[in-house]
Amino acid sequence: MNPPEAPGGAHGLYDLLKILELEPLERNLYRGLNRDIGTGRIFGGQVLAQALVAAQSTVDTPDRMVHSLHGYFILPGDLEAPVVYQVERLRDGRSYATRRVTAIQNGEAILNMSASFHSHEDGVGHQIDMKDTPPPESLARDIDLIRDRAGEIPARVRKVLVQDRPMDHRPVEPEEHFDPKRRKPTQRYWIKTVAPIGNDPRLHQAVLTYASDYGLLGAALRPHGVGFRNPNVMIASLDHALWFHRPFRVDEWLLYVVESPSSGGGRGFSRGTFFTREGALVASVAQEGVVRVPIGESGGIEVDTGS
Repeated sequence: MNPPEAPGGAHGLYDLLKILELEPLERNLYRGLNRDIGTGRIFGGQVLAQALVAAQSTVDTPDRMVHSLHGYFILPGDLEAPVVYQVERLRDGRSYATRRVTAIQNGEAILNMSASFHSHEDGVGHQIDMKDTPPPESLARDIDLIRDRAGEIPARVRKVLVQDRPMDHRPVEPEEHFDPKRRKPTQRYWIKTVAPIGNDPRLHQAVLTYASDYGLLGAALRPHGVGFRNPNVMIASLDHALWFHRPFRVDEWLLYVVESPSSGGGRGFSRGTFFTREGALVASVAQEGVVRVPIGESGGIEVDTGS
């Protein structure tokens, strides 16, 4: 997989494509660099996407695409050190192939991921419907909403938080980045890359893997009236699962629908679905993470999220 260069004005996308271009070190061994998105540690979606690229690099059958991946985050990633990905070739069958990837940094595993690949075959099909949603052209970019109030961002992280992004996110219900209020634990975003990325379907899957980690645990915070930038709030991904259902392009608009059915015991659970503009369900995601909100921040542990 050779990511194309992004055109001028898409520096964030160019940076993402570069870090998805892993360096082969030895058979089944790859190295990847990092991109800072302002969290103080490696973005979980980056490690997942790079682990998928490493696994993809060991699957030689051209039409055998990833259909599911399951990852456990073990340790936070260090932005200053590259990540080494070790791939185990567990199975190569007639229709399916299975890989296990360990992401290693400073001699310790920071992620374990399993991925299953499947050659295309015909079969019966059905899907849930996409709800009516305002078109992306009618919505503001999330980055513009943040830049409009950049003066309120602490100077130490301002440059990173307002930098160019690889994805154009357009929230249907804009997040309250600066003045969060209690809201239902749901969110919808239109997303796509800020520029075309070519026709390699494996690259499109890797970029969607990266994007699928965006906003999931944020939905678990919404009913508690706190934002993930609150210094008294701790959130961190524990595991992440992603299923690919149908072909798609991540450089064309996808609707990302996220909901958090439950939180408690210091953990939050969220799930999401990706639809094309035409309504095709192309991927589903689920994640659980650490969600620690001080009682005084939300006024209580249990929050009614009903109508």
